[in-house]
Amino acid sequence: MAKTLSKPTSIFFMLFTIFFFSTYVIADEAPVFSKNLPPSSLGLEQKKLSHLHFYFQEIVRGPKPTAVRVAQANTTNTSPTGFGAVVVIDDPLTLLPENTSKVVGQAQGTYTFASQSESALLMVMNFAFTEGEYNGSTLSLLGRNTVSPSVREMPIVGGSGVFRFARGYAQAKTYTFDNKTGDTVVEYNVYVLHH
Repeated sequence: MAKTLSKPTSIFFMLFTIFFFSTYVIADEAPVFSKNLPPSSLGLEQKKLSHLHFYFQEIVRGPKPTAVRVAQANTTNTSPTGFGAVVVIDDPLTLLPENTSKVVGQAQGTYTFASQSESALLMVMNFAFTEGEYNGSTLSLLGRNTVSPSVREMPIVGGSGVFRFARGYAQAKTYTFDNKTGDTVVEYNVYVLHH
């Protein structure tokens, strides 16, 4: 005949088993893919709204261009909108519209002529700042830039450094355009929420 355990022994055995397996499971817990954190754990305090104002200097000809066409479709040269062309940029950002003005950063990225019906660009670029409290910080812009309106608006989708968790928008306005060279100065007003 089988022997049964007394109640205190069976309770002790059950508690020991639960403790053993719960400790074992916790000790060998699988890596965690994600978890919720309080914003304060990353030093995130109240959000700030910053306004940045600068000029984008694009030089397409001459000995040291800042915008270079790197690809195009077979039909780009016959397209009235330049559809299919891809340009890589490393344009200085200056405090004033003159290209001799103080440089506060660089616009680095690409834009693509992305419309067959109007002059519209897909802009993918970072504003990499080199001045003041924003030195070493970046803002990332990703959006549609239709060239014909006097003021164009594009989203700021993120950033780094001072601009971690940034979001906002940029307004671009052509300040000057040289029909002979294609060189352009664009005024930017950027409004960004960040911590």
